Amino acid sequence: MTTSTREAKATTKSAKSAKNSNPNKKAPTLRSTIWLYFSVFTAVILILIWLFQVVSLSDYYEVSKKRKIISSAAQIAAAFDSEELDSSDELIEELAYDNGMAIIITDWAGNVVVQSDYMGSSVLASSTNILLFQYRNELLNSDSQKIIITNNNERFGTTELIYGEVLEKPAVGSSGYLLFINASLEPINSTVEIIKEQFVIIALVTFVIALIITLMLSSRLSRPFTNITALAHRLAAGDYSVRFPEGSYAEVNELAETLNYAASEMSKTEELRNDLIANVSHDLRTPLTMIKAYAEMIRDLSGDNPEKREEHLNVIIEETDRLSLLVSSLMELSKLQSGSASVNRTEFSSKDFLDEILSKYQIFSEKQGFEFVFEEDEDVTLWGDREKLGQVMYNFINNAVNYSGDSKKIIIRQINQPETVRIEVQDFGVGIEKDKLSKVFDRYYRGERTKRDVIGTGLGLSIVKEILELHGYRFGVSSEVGKGSTFWFEIKRTEPLKQQKSEPKKPQKEPMPQESKPQKEPKPQKESKNEDTDAGKTD
Repeated sequence: MTTSTREAKATTKSAKSAKNSNPNKKAPTLRSTIWLYFSVFTAVILILIWLFQVVSLSDYYEVSKKRKIISSAAQIAAAFDSEELDSSDELIEELAYDNGMAIIITDWAGNVVVQSDYMGSSVLASSTNILLFQYRNELLNSDSQKIIITNNNERFGTTELIYGEVLEKPAVGSSGYLLFINASLEPINSTVEIIKEQFVIIALVTFVIALIITLMLSSRLSRPFTNITALAHRLAAGDYSVRFPEGSYAEVNELAETLNYAASEMSKTEELRNDLIANVSHDLRTPLTMIKAYAEMIRDLSGDNPEKREEHLNVIIEETDRLSLLVSSLMELSKLQSGSASVNRTEFSSKDFLDEILSKYQIFSEKQGFEFVFEEDEDVTLWGDREKLGQVMYNFINNAVNYSGDSKKIIIRQINQPETVRIEVQDFGVGIEKDKLSKVFDRYYRGERTKRDVIGTGLGLSIVKEILELHGYRFGVSSEVGKGSTFWFEIKRTEPLKQQKSEPKKPQKEPMPQESKPQKEPKPQKESKNEDTDAGKTD
């Protein structure tokens, strides 16, 4: 069982124990929440129906009837012409018929001029006209020149609405005219009682239907989340092979896609960590074994022989340097990845920067036959952390040295651009497969087959990636199998004026490569039956 798997299981157990220790804080389920909201919604709808159809039906009916009377009066007033009284007869007849009302127009003295009665029992259309004169007097005494009265007709046992309005006041050539509208309010008590009985039945049926719909809907909505939760528990337990199925909703699909991506990345991280542990363990065990073996040889065999003792001590020193370099690389990578590393930006010459780095590789040309070709461009001022960018150059060049193949030719190319300088390091080795290019800079990544005698620890390109991302500089790699690889990055040429003021210059330090600086005397690469590819370039 891997360390991360144990950690994941420990996290799951702690989460479960925390959950069990707080039983009173259990959140409601999605199904119960949907049922609650749907029930509340149904109850609100039924209450509104009760208020409008039962409690306030009589009042609403009366208000609606008054609104209809006032609307009819407005139409008559708009069409009325005192010079041609017959012009509004057709409209009055139509409104009275459609609404079951009695409409009467009288002169100022109360004499009926136009009359249309479709009520059948209008108090205004009776032969005595006593009420008509009574309402005429009330209308003339009204400040608003309009009246609306509710009248209880004891003769017929009905309730009626009486509306009066002044159409035209007396003037020269006109005696003045008044409008009266009479409409009955039908008794609706029996209707209300019937609605009450029906409402009880409707409420029960509605709640049953709402319950069924809620159960079906909540089950359909919660099922994908229940499945995802079960799979998420497996993922938390360290099973990174789980895949979250998509559902019928965009939100579920998005969640499943995100969790699948998380599972994939966690699986990759687990694999890379295992590779790192295996590689680091191998790199630690081998030099430790050699140190112990040569120390025992000094003790048992070469203690009295100065030449052999010196040779054995040199091996011990070299292996100790290798261990120190590995530990330093791990610490540097950890510092960069944690965000605690800072960038000391300064201005420096591109020519001095590149010449200084290439001078360190003169020993490879003299003793191992490497050919370093520098395609130089015009000297410009660069802006960045010279020491950390020097680490980038050392790692790129050391990769090229390790994987240049039989040609042993390496090209360092400077290409000046308007705002940046592009630095390329090209080798002519076996190249990198296309499916491995995206993994070259991944943290913890190392090739499947890495030779023991190459320079470095296998962490170089992870450090390069962190340094360049810390600067915000572009970088990448291009490669073709059998023809070699080209690693490149871009350095900013000039410093913005505002940044110059905010970041004072500091004295430059002698750049020393942290990851894979050239050794005093690098060993020649040995031939191996299992040839590595550039996909393993991590130095």
